[in-house]
Amino acid sequence: MHETQQAVSPPASAPTSDSWRAVAVAMFACGWGGNQFTPLLLMYRRLGGYSTLSVDAFLGAYVIGLVPGLLLAGPVSDRRGRRPVLAAGAVASAVASLVLCFGGQSAWPIYAGRLITGLAVGIAMSVGSSWVKELSAGADGGLAARRAALCQTAGFGLGAGVAGVLAQWGPWPMVSPYAVHLLLTVAIPVLLLRVPETRPPLSHGTGSVRRLLATLVNDLRVPAPARKRFRLVVLPMAPWVFGAAGLAYAVMPQLVGFRVGDWGLAYATGLTVLTLGTGAAVQPVARKLQGEAGSRAGRAPVAAMAVMLLGAALCAANAVLLSPWLAAVAAAALGAGYGIAVVSGLLEIQRMAGPDDLAGLTGVYYTLAYAGFLLPTGLATLSAWLSYPVMLTAVAAVALVCLGLVMTGARVTKPAAPMP
Repeated sequence: MHETQQAVSPPASAPTSDSWRAVAVAMFACGWGGNQFTPLLLMYRRLGGYSTLSVDAFLGAYVIGLVPGLLLAGPVSDRRGRRPVLAAGAVASAVASLVLCFGGQSAWPIYAGRLITGLAVGIAMSVGSSWVKELSAGADGGLAARRAALCQTAGFGLGAGVAGVLAQWGPWPMVSPYAVHLLLTVAIPVLLLRVPETRPPLSHGTGSVRRLLATLVNDLRVPAPARKRFRLVVLPMAPWVFGAAGLAYAVMPQLVGFRVGDWGLAYATGLTVLTLGTGAAVQPVARKLQGEAGSRAGRAPVAAMAVMLLGAALCAANAVLLSPWLAAVAAAALGAGYGIAVVSGLLEIQRMAGPDDLAGLTGVYYTLAYAGFLLPTGLATLSAWLSYPVMLTAVAAVALVCLGLVMTGARVTKPAAPMP
């Protein structure tokens, strides 16, 4: 596909029917490390003395680490192989937890740990999702997207749940959650050695650095026939994937935390698990809503944004009512929107991409998705001038606009045919 790719790689190993499972375990472990921090935000405020803006900035450091992991790891794995890049991501995830163990006394280990965590999750999402799809060759067209999304979501949910329980009732609340993840991740690189490589390393002689960079950039471009649909369907929906998560389990617990007293950490953990559990439960529905190319396709993005709008409206109402129960209802709605959006977005990208730019475009999609995770930091910054009812009403209005764009895009464009 790319003229700049001159070297020829050796043939890939033939995958078996369950080869994808080890990759799923790696994605699960990195997802665990990525979200174990989220329910601990209240703990860092209470035990560490950090401000609301500081703990939301910890989330921002995570997103900053994600960007190179998402955008660069995929194209690099196209040329150097999926296995070494994903193994490096698993090692980075373990190192991040080790660094975070020292965050009780200073903010700098937290920033560093979250940055490395973001890098690891970015690698897992871009490279792992592509590897799972390649190892699922011959399966139902939506099965690979569901497998990738489900194992990542399960890691996000269980990581948050275990970390929250340990921080609320376990010993050494600022250390034990990270120690569990460290033990979980340490054997992942060895496990990946048994997985067939689907993108063997290219031979030497790929050209100058300038040509290599040009090739990497080319991998991140949306194919011309799909650009209109990308702009009208994927682009308005993608930031809501993790924007919804940020609203559900970063903003809501901080708004209603005073209503639950000493149970604040357990409550935040419950909202996180509820959001991601709902997201995992609805993911099979997303494939049915998506349909086949040219056959009423595009219903899933519209459904996702409609549910996102409902969740955002509930958050805006709860900024006035401050009800822990209404926050839980909003979290469930946002989780449903998350689950439909993440799968339908992956299906859209997998139809747009060719084999040589699948990982790159997957990274672009997840970069757009994770941009939404900056929403809590943005709201915390603006809270010095605007109230949360005003800001969350504006967020719901933006969701309405995005719903209109996605509905228009689904009507006037058709999904790309699945690439061979």
